Amino acid sequence: MPLNTKGLIPRIWRIAKRVFIFLFFFHLFYLLLLKWVDPPITLTQLGSVFRGEGLKRTYVGMKEISPYAKLAVICSEDQLFPDHDGFDFKSIEKAMKHNQKSKSLHGASTISQQVAKNVFLWQGRSYFRKALEVYFTFMIEWMWGKKRILEMYLNISEMGKGVYGIEAAAHSYFNKPAKTLTRQEAAKIAACLPNPKEFTIKPLSNRVATRTPWILIQMTHLQDDPDIQKLLQ
Repeated sequence: MPLNTKGLIPRIWRIAKRVFIFLFFFHLFYLLLLKWVDPPITLTQLGSVFRGEGLKRTYVGMKEISPYAKLAVICSEDQLFPDHDGFDFKSIEKAMKHNQKSKSLHGASTISQQVAKNVFLWQGRSYFRKALEVYFTFMIEWMWGKKRILEMYLNISEMGKGVYGIEAAAHSYFNKPAKTLTRQEAAKIAACLPNPKEFTIKPLSNRVATRTPWILIQMTHLQDDPDIQKLLQ
């Protein structure tokens, strides 16, 4: 018997529309919820578990994080973080020009973009994923604000093999809570962030050893900036 498709296509369309509407409102609810609640797990963290790297993490509030750690990651990863709306267009343009001429790719992701990617998306390079990253970056800037974005960044960023977040990093590398990290220790952790599996703290890689002094200098230059000071409190 020939398949009767007369009513099938409208039915599929109705189901697809309902699914889309559900997913749209669910993701808005989840975005709003994460303004106060930490994510149960991220796709990046799941990948770490499946690869057998383990998962060390402990979410902590901003009051349980050393001001030096907050300052160090801003100085290392995104010095314009307090001022931009999620995107550093000058750095993006500079990175694009470099990548056109060189085989070594430079990124220009802000802290906000990294949070959007690490909380909601997967690792990888594609235009589709990048478009989603832009969308989620805009949404968290609008819904969360800078302090929550920085807090999330310090809690979900990969800071070593199977090590996620500043609290787990502080215990793994210095046997102390994140609240008591010194200026030097915080700079070392920040120095590993671009590629924590390669730029290791234990054993101390050349990249971390050479980048740490630069971060410390930047911390001295930027620590009195009023906008940055607001984020350190």
